Amino acid sequence: MRKTLIALLGVSTLIFSLPAFSAKSKKGKSRFEKLELFNKVLFLVESQYYRDVDTEKLIQGAIRGMMNTLDPHSAFLDKEVFTKMQEDTKGEFGGLGIEVTQKDGVLVIITPIEDTPAFRAGLKAGDRIVEINHDSTVGITLEEAVERMRGDLHQKIHIGVSREGSDGIKHFEIRREIIKIKSVKSSLIDKKYAHIRLIQFQKNSGEEVRKALKKFRKKTKNLAGVILDLRANPGGLLEEAVNVSSIFLKDGIVVSTEGRDPKHKEIRYVKKTGHKELKLPVVVLINGASASASEIVAGALQDSKRAIIMGTQSFGKGSVQTVAKIDNVQGVKLTIAQYMTPSGRKIQAVGIKPDIEVSDFEGKWVGENKVEGRYLREKDLRNHLTATIETDDEKKIRLVTEKAERKARKERLKALRKKRLSKKNNDAEKEDLFKKYNADEDYQVMQAVNYLKGFKLFKSLVN
Repeated sequence: MRKTLIALLGVSTLIFSLPAFSAKSKKGKSRFEKLELFNKVLFLVESQYYRDVDTEKLIQGAIRGMMNTLDPHSAFLDKEVFTKMQEDTKGEFGGLGIEVTQKDGVLVIITPIEDTPAFRAGLKAGDRIVEINHDSTVGITLEEAVERMRGDLHQKIHIGVSREGSDGIKHFEIRREIIKIKSVKSSLIDKKYAHIRLIQFQKNSGEEVRKALKKFRKKTKNLAGVILDLRANPGGLLEEAVNVSSIFLKDGIVVSTEGRDPKHKEIRYVKKTGHKELKLPVVVLINGASASASEIVAGALQDSKRAIIMGTQSFGKGSVQTVAKIDNVQGVKLTIAQYMTPSGRKIQAVGIKPDIEVSDFEGKWVGENKVEGRYLREKDLRNHLTATIETDDEKKIRLVTEKAERKARKERLKALRKKRLSKKNNDAEKEDLFKKYNADEDYQVMQAVNYLKGFKLFKSLVN
């Protein structure tokens, strides 16, 4: 039994091949003693627990627990999850169409992806998933929850959610579909302002943005500005973030990554090929549900002073994950680095702060994507990575601050719940859900248009 355990740990961490693990090394000895402690507990459970146990399940449970102490995005991928794992960012996959995370052991929806079964059913950002097919989600990992929600196409799945401002559990019957996400939606406002909504960074997203701009160039000779809408965009492929940024940048750095050794950096540069828009003024719209690749693009255009970033502070997902194979049927998803903007700013748990703060409280489309009076962000997740390594004093200050924020949010929620229950109207809410989106009625989009109009006026006065 001990041999099996050592072999498993040796494959995943290589601690037995490192000099630091020699008998003379105090650090190595301490690690070995802790492994011995685990071994003793394992033996005790196997020999004394009143029923027979599956040793493999016990070890996998211990590894899950170990991964859960790291950060919200690191996880052990067992045989079932690992073999069924599929690449969502290709733009076609089976499922419901929601981006989820885990906060304090509870599954929380970051955003329902537009034009998917989840979006059409009425699931919202901030909903807490408490039941999947009438089974409680208490105690399951994020990966297990995602796997439960995926399954045979066209089969119905029951999702039970707890929603702020509503009593009890809301129940949804949703039919799984092949999720074909059209990553780019575009429209022309006032016949001269291109509004490009990038829903997710998937394969060919950069090319789709280019096509939309070329289409508008042919449609009007007076194209006066671009609104790149990254609100509620959960991210996706890093390569496409570079491709989209390269449309608006002539040269320079788009993003860099910093690993365990700060000296070892990977740098991604602007691509010099393809159609470019280097002169048109650009406004990038972001909000609290704009994450990862969205933040890379916003950060790159902001640092280069190529665009004005407008909206509300972004999610703050600035960490890099990789999937490492342990063997042919198991793996580990591990956080290995952080993203940095061209100027060296770290995004992790901080996000991108807009140049112009524009609240979305007047915009129905994005106003419904909030939780606790604001968006759920990376810094709200348990065990989230901080952008830099904290000192003990800094950690104490952060914990006190977060405790005070939680208390204040509870008070706001209490008042908000009371207000909502007093004038609740489910029929009206359902009607608004399926109302067709119109950019001309979007408060933040129109503020972006006003900025572009003002930019043109200012430029004409200067010239």
